[in-house]
Amino acid sequence: MKGHKVGYVRVSSVDQNIGRQLEGIEVDRVFIDKASGKNTPRPKFQEMLSYVREGDMIVVHSMDRFARSLKDLVTEVDQLVKRGVAIQFIKENITFTAQATPMDNLMLQLMGAFAQFEREIILERQKEGIKLAAAQGKYKGRVHKLNPDQAQALRQAWDEKKYSSKVDLAKAFGISRQAVYRYLKTSINH
Repeated sequence: MKGHKVGYVRVSSVDQNIGRQLEGIEVDRVFIDKASGKNTPRPKFQEMLSYVREGDMIVVHSMDRFARSLKDLVTEVDQLVKRGVAIQFIKENITFTAQATPMDNLMLQLMGAFAQFEREIILERQKEGIKLAAAQGKYKGRVHKLNPDQAQALRQAWDEKKYSSKVDLAKAFGISRQAVYRYLKTSINH
């Protein structure tokens, strides 16, 4: 019996195009994670790992969409092929199976290292761009939701116990509960 062909897609932001990653590829099922950041949980990735069985093939646009570090890439691919699950990376034009040769393993290491290097270069450029924009006065960081008077009113309302919970306080000021904690914390430091 032929196994399932399963697609995995990870987008880092709402703006990224999900369809582009598996465009023109026929799969039986697709798992999509919308997560950014190296430590963000990927529930659909975990669900996919539980779903696939021996004889199945996972299709991924590129190695950097599948794993966030070289170590993770090598570990995940190794565990999957040991279970009899093949994995195909479209961009890199390479497929790993249980019949992987030493050359295949070397290619995985090299391509994974290049993918990780590329990610690190992009992050470095992003940091440099933010630093340059800040030096030119074009980047000021996060926009504060409350002006100083509103922040003071929030602190005063909390101190005077006008609201029974921070959730109610957040709703009244139109901000998140986390923002309430941040504003209350700044009153301690100022």
